[in-house]
This record gives sequence, C-alpha cells and structure tokens, in this order.
Amino acid sequence: MQDTLRRFKADIFQALAHPTRIAILELLADGELSAGTLIDKLNMEQANVSQHLAVLRAKHLVSTRKSGNQVFYTVRDPLINEVLALMRTYFHAHLKESLGMLDAMENSANPTVSAK
Repeated sequence: MQDTLRRFKADIFQALAHPTRIAILELLADGELSAGTLIDKLNMEQANVSQHLAVLRAKHLVSTRKSGNQVFYTVRDPLINEVLALMRTYFHAHLKESLGMLDAMENSANPTVSAK
C-alpha cells in the first residue's frame, strides 16, 4: 500500500513539474476558465497549452465542462491549491534563509557594511 501511495504522489508531482502547468492551476484557483482564456492569459500557443491541459486532465488535477464549442477548466480538488500555497510558503522560507546567509557573507567580507 505504501508503494502505491508513493507512486501516486510521484505521479502528481510529475504533473506539477512544469512551470506552465503550475501557472494553469494558479490561474484556475479563482474559478473556472475557458481554454481560450487560459491561452490568452498565458500568452502561449494553443497547441502548447492543450498539451499541458492534457497532462493535468490525465492526472485528474483539472475537470472540464463543454459549453457549445468552448471547453471550460476547473481545479478538480481545491486541495491542490493548498499544496501550491504550501510550496510558495516553503519557497519564501528558503529564500529568506538564503538571503540571510548572503547578508552574513557580505557583512563578514566587508565589516563597514555591518556597522550600519
């Protein structure tokens, strides 16, 4: 069972392993958007966006709804928005840590800066 769960997690992270797919999910965090709107907001070619949407659909991260000739996308489970928010928090924590180390390095290399 643990191995199955690990494979599931790996599949989800694999689907999230591209900045465009993350951008799509972030755009959908506020609600449903049409494929055309996503293409416009991402400023990308239709074929490229379609490929990324296909990956997100295959991993069940987005749901679709057809209305006439338009396809609308939504985040299938809002928990994925929470995962992305947690990753943003994780990024900011590590960025602050890195900036702190950089400041410490600069201060030790140039003691007059630390006298401020």
